[in-house]
Amino acid sequence: MSLSGNLIIIAVTCLISWIGFQDRAFQYRWSLNPYQARRKRKYVPYLTYGFVHADFMHLLFNMITLFFFGRVMETVFNAHFAGFGYYLFYLGGIILSILPWALPRRNNPRYSTLGASGAVSAVLFAYILLQPWSMLYIYFIPVPAILYAVLYVAYSMYLDRKGSDNINHSAHLWGAAYGVAFTALAEPGALTSFLGKLMNP
Repeated sequence: MSLSGNLIIIAVTCLISWIGFQDRAFQYRWSLNPYQARRKRKYVPYLTYGFVHADFMHLLFNMITLFFFGRVMETVFNAHFAGFGYYLFYLGGIILSILPWALPRRNNPRYSTLGASGAVSAVLFAYILLQPWSMLYIYFIPVPAILYAVLYVAYSMYLDRKGSDNINHSAHLWGAAYGVAFTALAEPGALTSFLGKLMNP
């Protein structure tokens, strides 16, 4: 029996994040500073930033979400791309969710980011596309997945415009868009099925 790719991603992310908690220099090297990446022509941080987290709660929230929804999406995506579909989807989510935020900031050394939130949003919204009326339990309160998606997007857009915290809400939004787009391409009937399920809850 092969080990779940989702569990491997969680284990690697937890290990690397834990090292970063103990060694802030290591955490910074693995984070993404678009200015430094461009200046030094080192683009690996566009991937590695998704495996380090700011603190334990940041890590815990992302990994719990990934545990519950990633295992479902792994089954869906591994039917494609010779069984490596989930890895391709997840790593693509790390990179593509951050580009719209990073590219406008590549000439400003003040900006850095870290965390798997963009890729985790991709996983969550891919799941919502397939199961819009499933129940998500937010602080033990059952919420239909589609309602959560609407509230999540609206709230993230509001906070992104407000810019009053240190959370990269742009990555959340682009990760969600990527998750929907990738799923629609990998599963050609996904959008039609989604609309049908919306009309017949």
